[in-house]
Amino acid sequence: MSQNPNWYVAAKQHPVVTGLIVLSAMGGMLVSFSYPTAARYFSFAGLNGEPFWRLITPIFLHFGIVHFIFNSLWLSMLGSRLERLCGPIHLTLLVLISGLVSNMAQFWWSGAANFGGMSGVVYALLGYIWIAHKIVPHSLTALPNGIVGFMIGWLILCMTPVLTLLLGVGIANAAHLGGLIFGMVLGFIFGVVARFRRKHEL
Repeated sequence: MSQNPNWYVAAKQHPVVTGLIVLSAMGGMLVSFSYPTAARYFSFAGLNGEPFWRLITPIFLHFGIVHFIFNSLWLSMLGSRLERLCGPIHLTLLVLISGLVSNMAQFWWSGAANFGGMSGVVYALLGYIWIAHKIVPHSLTALPNGIVGFMIGWLILCMTPVLTLLLGVGIANAAHLGGLIFGMVLGFIFGVVARFRRKHEL
């Protein structure tokens, strides 16, 4: 009797994370093959009376394979933890709201609509897990040593002109920072609620 491959098992266990990665891959391919179409229908323009989904859809637009892989790996590691701990609905709402907040932050800061990527959401998930674990520790929110420091260090590095000069592309720093702060706030709120419930269940 043959066993299911590891990717199938992971996809079945984490359907929301899998769906987000698939949508990100589709967004990346759309950018690669028809950037005008991606910009016209899926870039951020909701504040100008365009369809409401354009407030969210920039998180699925990825500019190159490295951009997609980097975000997908972090989404897989962080999102799968929250999907197992809090459930698919909780993770879906967290992604949608943090995507909206990080997109709004970037638009407010830069005023441009041609940005995209899941990294604002990734930083929100990081902030959420980081703070929630400090309030109510759990094995699923216990991140490997150095992960938070690395990601904050990467955030700071991205704010310098170094990567822009090396890679020749802009970086949505406001989306990263906005996502991180928003995730930390939500992590604090849900952490306090979880701690209160745990205390009264004992």
